Amino acid sequence: MPLRSDWSERTCSLARGLDILGDPWGSLVLREVFFGNGRFDAIKTRLQIADNVLSKRLTWLVEAGLLAQRPYLDGARTRQEYVLTPKGEDALPVLNAIIIWSEKHLDAPTDNAHMRVIHNRCGLPTASADTCSHCGSRLTAANTSWHSLTRSEHPLALATAPATRDLPNESEPSA
Repeated sequence: MPLRSDWSERTCSLARGLDILGDPWGSLVLREVFFGNGRFDAIKTRLQIADNVLSKRLTWLVEAGLLAQRPYLDGARTRQEYVLTPKGEDALPVLNAIIIWSEKHLDAPTDNAHMRVIHNRCGLPTASADTCSHCGSRLTAANTSWHSLTRSEHPLALATAPATRDLPNESEPSA
């Protein structure tokens, strides 16, 4: 059963993009993976999300090509963690834009409920989603941090997509 209406065949680029990135749970899952939380239990704990909802969103993001599964050992058991793909990493400016817009236009419920997009080279918050508003450099997951006051006193580096050769082949079954 689909999560909601399918807009993937719409003629409007915005509608097609929202088909993937417009789901709040899906975007929050991406946020967690950008923060380096790619394991099911870590995402579940951070988001306080039901198992079935998280499972659906993870499956959906893998099928959409934004995340890939990578096996890891948990004791004697092999489990899957979720990592960004290049397509998922390219969603960073969209998430940055939402963060920046929210900080500008929405009241935070508490003093520590703020998040900033930081260009690592400058060390300054940027007011732009795709380029540093101070030096003009293009923002990427490799040179950007998010500073979430609810997580850390310091900005946290973002996860990047592993090299393509490190991602599981789509034709191979995943465990």
